[in-house]
Amino acid sequence: MLEGIRIVDLTIHLAGPYCTWLLGHLGADVIKVERPGGDPARATGPHLEGESVYFASINRNKRSIVLDLKAKQDRTVFETLIGSADALVENFRPGVMAKLGFDADALKRLNPDLVFASVSGFGQTGPLHDRPAFDVIAQAMSGLMSITGPEGGPPVRAGMSIGDIAASLFAATGIVSALLARARDGRVPRVDVAMLDCQMALLENAVARHMNTGDEPRPIGTRHPSVTPFQAFSAADGDLVIAVDGDATWQRLCDAIDAPHLKDDPRFNELRTRHANHSALEPLLAAIFCSRTRDAWLDRLLAADVPCGPINRIAEAVGQDQIAARQMISEPAQSDGPQMRFAASPLGMRGAKEERAAPRLDEHRLELLEELGLANV
Repeated sequence: MLEGIRIVDLTIHLAGPYCTWLLGHLGADVIKVERPGGDPARATGPHLEGESVYFASINRNKRSIVLDLKAKQDRTVFETLIGSADALVENFRPGVMAKLGFDADALKRLNPDLVFASVSGFGQTGPLHDRPAFDVIAQAMSGLMSITGPEGGPPVRAGMSIGDIAASLFAATGIVSALLARARDGRVPRVDVAMLDCQMALLENAVARHMNTGDEPRPIGTRHPSVTPFQAFSAADGDLVIAVDGDATWQRLCDAIDAPHLKDDPRFNELRTRHANHSALEPLLAAIFCSRTRDAWLDRLLAADVPCGPINRIAEAVGQDQIAARQMISEPAQSDGPQMRFAASPLGMRGAKEERAAPRLDEHRLELLEELGLANV
């Protein structure tokens, strides 16, 4: 999809590297420019035979070269690399690129057609633009943590780095859109992605409810804020979720769980009343679901066309036949070192082409210098 597109990747940690991993998976030639000592993520555990599993997961499909952008010779290499590129992605704190002498104007002089993409905590503008930020800060300041967790409980961080990952996905979308705009009419849009902005966008339901009704969203566990029952229940040997999306599904659920008396109960027979009376309905359903095994309930519910699923542990999730059928586990080709397995990208072709393992630090220096006509540098 992106074959022939070269991306210069100055990113570190997660928010940027995840974006460039996706672009590399889609066929872009991603050149990871690392500082002396490398991306700090190389030191992040766990490690397998000395290699960071964390770094290896999000830096697949890239080539690595170490450049000290404060050193004259390496700056020459970097400038030549920029001249050959279609896009540059960085996730430093705003102002760092300018201090290095590579702000937007300088990059434009080196390559007028370069798409310049920045991922930061708060963006390139606004009163907080120069503050440092990490995933947990974006989750906290967006309000996400205030609506996550058990009802009545304290704020909880989501179980994965949604602040970083969301910014990565929006950045990848912005970069591809900018490349399309450049090809269509020569415009080269600046891509400015803020982690806080992205979290606000993901909170569309909570934000919309508050801004338009005055409702103050709070943590409600696994429940849906406006649909009931749409949540988790415990079976005799495990947990499952059900998603009753309307009154017809409610009727089928009642039949599947042998509770026909609930169908016409005026407290529950319509979505509006079910939701208003969720606190009365939940213990009734909980008592029913704990009477059989999880698989027994799933069989019954699926036969009745009631949306449902098991609450899997990660070990169960990765072992699902559906995951295997969709080729969602990647085993990148590894010339040496440990063979690792990761979640695959859900985009593009899977199985037809193996991913490349994350590069060793400075692994492709000679190869890249030769491509740039700088073999003697």
